[in-house]
Amino acid sequence: MRLDRFISRKRVVELQSTDLTGALREMLDVTVKSFRELNRDSLLKSLLQRENTMTTYLGYGVALPHVRTRMNRRYVLAVGRSSAGIRYDGLRDDENIKLIILLLADERARDYLQVLATIARLVKDREYVERLVFAPSSDDFFQQLNTGFGGIASKPVPVQHSRVNRTVLRHAERIARGTACQGVVLIGDTCTSTAALSKPFPAIPTTLVTSDAVEANLLQEKFAHIIQVKAYSTGRFAQLRSAMLVGLSRGWFKFNDRLCCVSGIPDSNQFDTIAVVDVEREFQALLSGQADLLPPDVKPEVLERVIAIATELSVEGREGRPVGCLFVLGDTAKVERLTKPLVMNPFFGYKDEDKNVLSPFMDETIKEFSSLDGAFVIRGDGVIRSAGTLLQAADPEHPLPSGLGSRHAAAAAISVETDCVSIVVSSSTGQVTLFRRGVMLPLIERKVGPRDSQAG
Repeated sequence: MRLDRFISRKRVVELQSTDLTGALREMLDVTVKSFRELNRDSLLKSLLQRENTMTTYLGYGVALPHVRTRMNRRYVLAVGRSSAGIRYDGLRDDENIKLIILLLADERARDYLQVLATIARLVKDREYVERLVFAPSSDDFFQQLNTGFGGIASKPVPVQHSRVNRTVLRHAERIARGTACQGVVLIGDTCTSTAALSKPFPAIPTTLVTSDAVEANLLQEKFAHIIQVKAYSTGRFAQLRSAMLVGLSRGWFKFNDRLCCVSGIPDSNQFDTIAVVDVEREFQALLSGQADLLPPDVKPEVLERVIAIATELSVEGREGRPVGCLFVLGDTAKVERLTKPLVMNPFFGYKDEDKNVLSPFMDETIKEFSSLDGAFVIRGDGVIRSAGTLLQAADPEHPLPSGLGSRHAAAAAISVETDCVSIVVSSSTGQVTLFRRGVMLPLIERKVGPRDSQAG
């Protein structure tokens, strides 16, 4: 989503206040000048109330205060930068807020959580945050914001490809046409610069797969689709299976599509591999057809978000230790009839909006509760119903590969007994596996290292 349309130079502020209340007041002052229907004092009160309920600090010195209100635009953004730093309760003595992104959303906006998540993905990129914080002038600061938020850079960067890249891309186009491919998938993490990723196949629908949120925003008008998927491997196609699953869930790829995939070693700046992939062959064990991919009540963006969180847990663990956990998505009413709590539900009593996986402020909460035995039960729209939940579905006749334990067996069984998707993070290998109708699909496969070999 392009966010630059919701921001202007007038609402980019060099903050003077050293406390959050004063900083928000400064940002609201410049905002209400452009939008007369807004009331500064009422908005400030609502923002501080939310802050007292749940922190909007995201890390790396960035806070994302937000509130819904009645206004004439869907969204309004204001951004403040503090050179001195703003103290915030709960932060370490050596940590303070350097950047505040204020989001005001019309109470009728339907994609509110998606916009929050898009902003959060941008500012979780440490390098991008540093470019904003250390921009030498206010104009440079705004330019960096505008570029990262999907705007056009003031000075176009010429497209540069090496001789090898030009040759590989030229042959990829010929192969795609010769094998009747419906599209091309370009793995963007091969390149360290967006300059090399201008659309190389103007006559063929091209999907860019990247882990870089800034890159995704900047290049979105150059490609048919952009899929943001992280890769934690140096493999050339480490992101491909997850990206194809996302594309299928969104209807961008069809079950009978053939795709030409172009990649190279991440950050090598050199494409060196071309592969022709039949979607049906890749997923034939899992799916009987396009309509069977997701339960009818599960939104594609919810599946994407859960896969992303599971992948992060797989690689990062929690406090240096491997973590195993289980997520169950969809058909919640039937799933809950086959469960019982192992602990008191930590999500009980909160507003649906505040306990939705699409909210960027849920990431750390989910990771914190991932150490609980049992499963996360998640509604199709992303609302977390419970954690630490015992699944009581039984499928003793369903075969699983040797070495998989009770967590995988429970995930397989619940996906047979109900119309859900279950996703498992293995504590022993870090592998992320999706189950649909009892059939397993490894999404992230990691080699067992010294840490993993001791995980059990």
